[in-house]
Amino acid sequence: MASRILVTGSAGQIGAELVPYLRQRFGNDRVVAAIHKAAGAALLRAGPVEVVDVSSAEALAKLVKEYAVDTIYHLAALLSATGENNPQLAWQVNMDGLRNVLEVARTNGVPKVFWPSSIGVFGPDAPKEMAPQNAALNPTTMYGVTKVAGELLCNYYFLKYGLDVRCLRYPGLISSEAPPGGGTTDYAVEIFYEALRTGSYSCFLREDTVLPMMYMPDALRATVMLMEAPRTEVRLHSGYNLSAISFSAGEIAGEIRSRIPSFKVTYKPDSRQRIADSWPQSIDDSVARRDWGWRHEYDLSKMTSDMLSKLDKRMNG
Repeated sequence: MASRILVTGSAGQIGAELVPYLRQRFGNDRVVAAIHKAAGAALLRAGPVEVVDVSSAEALAKLVKEYAVDTIYHLAALLSATGENNPQLAWQVNMDGLRNVLEVARTNGVPKVFWPSSIGVFGPDAPKEMAPQNAALNPTTMYGVTKVAGELLCNYYFLKYGLDVRCLRYPGLISSEAPPGGGTTDYAVEIFYEALRTGSYSCFLREDTVLPMMYMPDALRATVMLMEAPRTEVRLHSGYNLSAISFSAGEIAGEIRSRIPSFKVTYKPDSRQRIADSWPQSIDDSVARRDWGWRHEYDLSKMTSDMLSKLDKRMNG
């Protein structure tokens, strides 16, 4: 029997694309899109949509029972820059929401949960190049703190209760479908919109800032690959390092300029520069590649061409 899936944070950067991806795979009626505010429902109407606050365990449990859910993708969270502006709210949303999801899964017999971790778990003491799976995790942002604590909590529920929780440490994600959502890597999404809309962009990071990135189609594929891997192949229940491409702000601007020669970029670093400087420039994801066969498909050039093509059709089509 096909899975009955609940996705929290369905209107967010990952959820807005993961929900259609899962529906295409399993059927529209088998993927329930949970959103925080009704305003985000329009694009998700191909299947069931429910408004729910993840801070309410009772509301989550009601949905799980009503739809006989057997898999939860818990994506609702505040991202790095937004979380640093309101660290108390970031802890409340990111940690209390995760705890509620894990408890609802445990007490209602939901066997499998996905939760997104992040390169935000790394701090300034992590290696800048090819940060390994077992690097020290000493983040200097509240977002990073919640991701480290979340990884530990997920692993605890696996060890204590046998709950099959699976996690990926996403790099910066670049989406052609969802607008930026308050992350430090959002410049790599905004830059495409402004290249097509105005022909110029003011970047909030330095030109030489290099960060690990991934195009959303690769991220979606990695997520489902991990969730469909046999349990015996999933050796980590905290967070797998995940990687695809690393590039600087100047390099992605150059890729766009090679296709739009008149494109102009200025660099005015703001508070997000400090966050970016605390993260590695590249990630060693050899453990994921070994355990469940992960391979990325998009490099910088292929991603740039695809992003510009999709956005141009939407904005000018």
